[in-house]
Amino acid sequence: MALRVRWLIVGATLFVAGCTSDDVGPSPAELQARWDAQNVAPQNYKNDLLAFLRTYLKEPVGVRNAQASKPLLKKVGPGDRFIVCVRFRERKSGNTYAPPKDGAATFVSGRLDRFLDTPLEVTALCKDVPLEPFPELEKLTP
Repeated sequence: MALRVRWLIVGATLFVAGCTSDDVGPSPAELQARWDAQNVAPQNYKNDLLAFLRTYLKEPVGVRNAQASKPLLKKVGPGDRFIVCVRFRERKSGNTYAPPKDGAATFVSGRLDRFLDTPLEVTALCKDVPLEPFPELEKLTP
């Protein structure tokens, strides 16, 4: 019986010691360092955008007035991320065109991570960002 009580005390001590550990994960500085390490400038951002937009658009053929920015660092989440702003007019049925659509692509480790298309987010990220012609999007095939 005394042996069982000793083992119970040892087990309870170990259990309580495990609960009082200060190790709760990475520190804020470590998290920021990880975030910053993923900020690699995208080299093939146009190809990544074309691959994504081919599946995103209902009708990828016949896009007009396509424009995109060069990759630039903007505040996204807890730090900076490379983003590319885009604007285009998608063809609707009957050879009519939708109003201009704006979007922002975020890149992590040099690859497209997310595409934002809600006006509030896009306006905040892409305000005053210079856009250049993006003829590759206008020549997109299904």
